[in-house]
Amino acid sequence: MAQSSDSDIHSDFQPQIKATPSASVSEQIQQDIKDHKVFVYMKGNPEAPMCGFSNMVCKILDAYGVEYSSRNVLTDPDLREGVKKFSEWPTIPQVYVDGEFLGGSDILMGMHESGDLKKMFLKEKA
Repeated sequence: MAQSSDSDIHSDFQPQIKATPSASVSEQIQQDIKDHKVFVYMKGNPEAPMCGFSNMVCKILDAYGVEYSSRNVLTDPDLREGVKKFSEWPTIPQVYVDGEFLGGSDILMGMHESGDLKKMFLKEKA
């Protein structure tokens, strides 16, 4: 069985994870969720989601006619790990509403199925 160390691996394939999000990543996240009523950290973008869970979040928000902004975590490894630490939630996508972490695709789907999401977004349109 062959073993290799990180030094044997091309830099493109070495781990890119940092222990804690840098201040600039944390500041970027805080600014994103402050500046936008609904914000999604996702894989890809709303026009071209790069995973089924991110696609599901976009479809649900689109079904309610919700305006939202997003950031593609696949383009920035620091952001991808930083947002997980910021929310203390291990998966992507992540949805924020009014500056608060709402949840991932499973939470959003559950809120959609229970009618809670409809109540939330109808209340805000009124």
